[in-house]
Amino acid sequence: MNAIPKRALVFGHRGASHDAPMNTLPAFELALAQGADGVELDVQLTRDGHLVVIHDESVDATTNGHGFVRDMTLAQLRELDSGSWFGSQFANTQIPTLDEVFETLGRRIIINVEIKSKSLRPTNIEAKVAEVIRRHAMQKHVIVSSFNPMALRRFRKQMPDVDIGYLHAPNLPFYLSWLMLGIAYQADHPYEQSVDEQYMQNARLKNHPVNVWTVNDPERARVLNALGVHSIMTDMPAVIIEALSRP
Repeated sequence: MNAIPKRALVFGHRGASHDAPMNTLPAFELALAQGADGVELDVQLTRDGHLVVIHDESVDATTNGHGFVRDMTLAQLRELDSGSWFGSQFANTQIPTLDEVFETLGRRIIINVEIKSKSLRPTNIEAKVAEVIRRHAMQKHVIVSSFNPMALRRFRKQMPDVDIGYLHAPNLPFYLSWLMLGIAYQADHPYEQSVDEQYMQNARLKNHPVNVWTVNDPERARVLNALGVHSIMTDMPAVIIEALSRP
């Protein structure tokens, strides 16, 4: 009988976003119910300085509203329906704040907080993320990631005791990897198609866990698990957990 490789951790990508509206409390709670080890989410700043959990810069795709998150107050965002686009059973679901996600999930799972920021110049989002993590004493239960090296650098100065992960993919500008030089980070977060045995060997030399995104194909998840990735981000936690449990 073939031995089952040690199972990679499974993270709900924006929650169990195949079965519930992405980046909402129902999606995060469902990921937990499906057995996920963690969830991944995206944070942005409102016009009045609140951290909300939403992927796109605009609210158009996932709410009944229009406009950019950065131009709206928290009160304005609260009025939007963030669930009906996915299904009528999720009508009137609100865009959550990062505070609310921490309050709902607590320390039961690991939370990967992705900072959505394209700015290479200083912004306040990194300080706000650090403030919310401290307020909920989540330092040992989060990893903070970003495609933006300068956001990671700024967050590292705010909170050196929290692990950070560098998100990257083959089609991104080359200068981003150059900007990462000199930044101490604890994990690689590559696009899953970038990962093969050579990639894993290089990661081991750096002593970096590899957390891949976004894997919804059970057989691909099994290949990545056998390669030794640390975690797999997926829209379908239950499906991937079942696949990784098979011999």
